[in-house]
Parts: sequence; C-alpha cells; structure tokens
Amino acid sequence: MNTPASIRLIPASTEDAAEFAAMEQEPDTREYIIPYTSSDHRESIQDPNLVYLKIQEKFKTVGFLILALEPDDRSVEFRRVVVSTEGQGIGQAAIKIMEDFCFTNLGRTRVWLDVFEHNHKGQHIYEKLGYRRFQKARHEGKALFLYEKNIATDSA
Repeated sequence: MNTPASIRLIPASTEDAAEFAAMEQEPDTREYIIPYTSSDHRESIQDPNLVYLKIQEKFKTVGFLILALEPDDRSVEFRRVVVSTEGQGIGQAAIKIMEDFCFTNLGRTRVWLDVFEHNHKGQHIYEKLGYRRFQKARHEGKALFLYEKNIATDSA
C-alpha cells in the first residue's frame, strides 16, 4: 500500500480536463459517478467555488479530487475522487491529505460527501476513514447515502 509520503495533491488546471474525463470513462469508475465531459471539467476548474486537485504519485498524475466550497464557510462537499489504479491505497492516502488541505489551506472543519447505495466499496472506505452516514437521498432515481466528518476533531 502506498503511504501518504508518496502521494501529493497539487492544483489542477484546464489542461488536465481531457485526462480527467478519460479517467472517468474507465468501467470501474463510471459505474459509481456521473462522468463529466472534458468541456464540463474545463468549465468547472475555472469555477471559484470548486477546488480541483490532481493526485500525483512520484510526479505522475494518477487521479484527481473535486471539492465544492459551501457558503457556510465551514463545510466542503467532497464531490469526487477518481484514481486510475485501484487497490493500492492511493485514494485513501489522497483523502487523508485532502482533509488536511481543507483544514489547513481552506480553513474548513467539515467534509461531507454522497455515495451511491450500490457502492459498497466506497461506503466501506469512507467509514474506515471516519466518515459517518447522516442522511439518505435520491439522485435521478438512485439512492444515495450522505456522509460527513468533522476534520477539526475526528481522526481516521
């Protein structure tokens, strides 16, 4: 398993949009998200309320995260994590680094996310990392679970 020391997060740019869209088209990924087009990513990367971070391992892009800044100035919606190689702990390491980034760089204390009900693997990982289910919702007829974590006090 990779350690957080081998993973880093850096700001993404519009030049990354096509690579992100391609990563989302992978069968193991598109089953659990609603993929964006390159154009969608280019537009979103420029949105001041969104934070796009590339996940790099040894200076190679291996995934990305999308964060949405909430108007309450304390919360961040953890909108997406996509990793090109599963099962190596890259996503979990990136999530831990993302939490520190949200607290240290964005001054946020709460991270929340939604995960499709059929994504048992995702639920297991979020729960393992200390996220707590707080609500159930629906999106386009599919059940979602909402999770949250207080990153100022909770530890994984």
